Formats: sequence, C-alpha cells, structure tokens
Amino acid sequence: MREFWLAASLLWLAGAGLRLTILAVPPVISLIQSDLQLSGTEIGVLTGLPIVLFGVAALPGSLLIARFGAVAILVAGLTTAGIASALRGAVPSTFALYIATIVMGAGIAIMQPALPPLVRQWLPKRVSFATALYTNGLLVGETLAVMLTIPLVLPLAGNSWRWALAIWGVPLIVIALLTVLLAPAETNARSSRTRAPMSGWPDWSNPLIWQISFVFGAINSVYFCSNAFLPGYLTGAGRADLIAATLTALNLGQLPASFVLLGIAGKLENRAWPFIACGALMLACIVGMINTASVWTVAFAAGLGFLGAFVLTLGFALPALLGAQSDVARMSAAMFTISYSEALLISVLSGAAWDVAGSARFAFLPIALSAVPLLFMPMVIPFRRAVV
Repeated sequence: MREFWLAASLLWLAGAGLRLTILAVPPVISLIQSDLQLSGTEIGVLTGLPIVLFGVAALPGSLLIARFGAVAILVAGLTTAGIASALRGAVPSTFALYIATIVMGAGIAIMQPALPPLVRQWLPKRVSFATALYTNGLLVGETLAVMLTIPLVLPLAGNSWRWALAIWGVPLIVIALLTVLLAPAETNARSSRTRAPMSGWPDWSNPLIWQISFVFGAINSVYFCSNAFLPGYLTGAGRADLIAATLTALNLGQLPASFVLLGIAGKLENRAWPFIACGALMLACIVGMINTASVWTVAFAAGLGFLGAFVLTLGFALPALLGAQSDVARMSAAMFTISYSEALLISVLSGAAWDVAGSARFAFLPIALSAVPLLFMPMVIPFRRAVV
C-alpha cells in the first residue's frame, strides 16, 4: 500500500507539473506586453509556442525514454521546465523570452510520453485509475496557476511578472526531487526489456497509432480551437460581456469530469461507447454554442468542457491499455505529435473559414468536423487486446 500511494502521489504531482508553468502566463500577459512592448502577433507566438513544442518534441522524448528510462526523462523534463520557467523572468528581450519558452515547452513535451509507461510500470493493475489521477493533476494544475497567480503569487513577487514566473518554476523542481527520492522500483520496466527490445521510434505502419491519435486529436482540436474562437464569435454576436464567463465555464467544466473518473475510470476502460457517446454530445454542445448568445452559451461551453475532459482522460489511457510495455512511450509520443499537429491544422482551417465566410460562427465548422472521428474510430480500435 505504501508503494501504491507513493506512485499515485507522484503521478498526480507530475500531472500538475505539465501545466503549472504554462498557465501561469495568461494572468500576467498584460504585464509582459507592457514591459517588453509586445504586439498582438508576438503575444500569439508566445502563447502558441508550448503547443507547437508538445507536438515537435514528443518524438525526441520517446527516443530519450528508450535510452534512459521513463523516470529519468520525467525528472529531466521537470527540471528543465522549472529552470526555464525561472529564466523567462530574467530575460532582457522578447527573443530571449521566446528561447526560454521553447526550452520550457520542450521540457514539458518530453515529460508527456513518460507518464503512460510509468502508469504501466507503477500501477499495472490500475491503469485507468492512474491515468485519471495524473489527468486530474493536470487539470488542477491549470486551474491553480490561473486562480492563484494574481491574488497570491504576484503580491509575493512584488507585482513583478518576472519573479512570478520564477516562483511557478519552483514546484516543478520540488516534484523532480520527490520523484528521484520516492519513485517505486522499476521492476516491470526491467522485465519488459528482457522480453522485447526497447525502441523509441514509433512504428508508423501500426494502425493502432493512427486510430488512437485521431481520437486524441479530436479532443485537442475541439478544446484548443473552441478557446481560441469563442471570443470572436461572441463579439460578433454582440455579447462580448459573455466571453469571460463562457471561457471560464469551458475550462472549469473539465474539473468535475476528472474527479468523477477517479471513481469510475476502471469501469469504462477498454470500451468504445464512452468515446462515441461523448463525441455525439460534444457535437451537440458545439451546435448549441454557435446558435445561442446567452446564458445557454455558457451552459453549452461547460458541458463541452466536461465531456472533453472525460474523453481526454480515457484517451490518455489508450497507449498504456492497448500497447505492449516496450511500445507505450513511443505510441504515446506518436499520439501527441499527430494530435497536437491536428489541433494546429484545425485552428488554421477555422481561421480561414472565418475569413472566407465573414463570420466567426463558421470557424466552428472545422472544429465540429474534427470531432467526427469520435463517432466511428472507437469502433475499429482493438479494445481488450492482450498486452505484455
């Protein structure tokens, strides 16, 4: 039981470390813009860099995991992201801020494919619960960074955005140290190496990689693009006053789902119907959002956030549930690379649809189409396959 709770605690903390330093930026973005005289485009680049790195650096992360092990890369990623977050506050120029952000994003990106194999190594009989646990940590980390930066961290930092970002890097260093000191023995990892060679490069001919990637890509596309285009839609509908409430509902709506799944994730693993049902309901929420500009828009956004987090947690578990131990890290890396690239593509297409049609409402057409794979792709995924 001691090892179980140690593993569970470290997984939750690692999940929180995935988002703390990223979501600390939006609350202080106006201070950064004023200090460094950033344009709107430069702000967009600053906030978009981590998402790009999530896709680009996932595959190198997989190669590093195959060479050094998941625990070592998790610790390295946490340490890199924590130090780079602090360095963001020491930079003298916009270019240096970009470089520090790229390094931070790379640290987080190599961490992501380390977590699914650690789930299999540390809690092999509770894969869905362990995945729900670190996903809960991720979502709580997002919320804490947004909620605490202005009322707590900024006053501690003397209202300096530079010191605020440095402070948010400290928890990542602490989590890295705790992982070094308390990580359970990797007996499963050693035994798996005796049965199969470890390779960090994904097997792109494996259809399972593409199946789970398109499922996960649907989730990422809907979430990131809805956040990006809801303000434009509400402004065009004459309800700019609803922007803050709608975005808050979309993001906070994720938290209840993550807590629910802590109790029931194990009962839903290796089943297609939760993905299909959530996909259908997500499409209904998207239709509801773009056909209202009232309190109903806020309600539909909250529903979309809840459903997205529900499917996100189940999607995170797929590599660990369906892949062999030696394949989990590289399968996860491929899933992140494809899904985040898809999210960026859908974002571009949504912007183009807005420009062509002259209305932000049409930006949600590509977003809705990106969710369609949730309706049929789970039916071809080989759930309940034996893994070793």
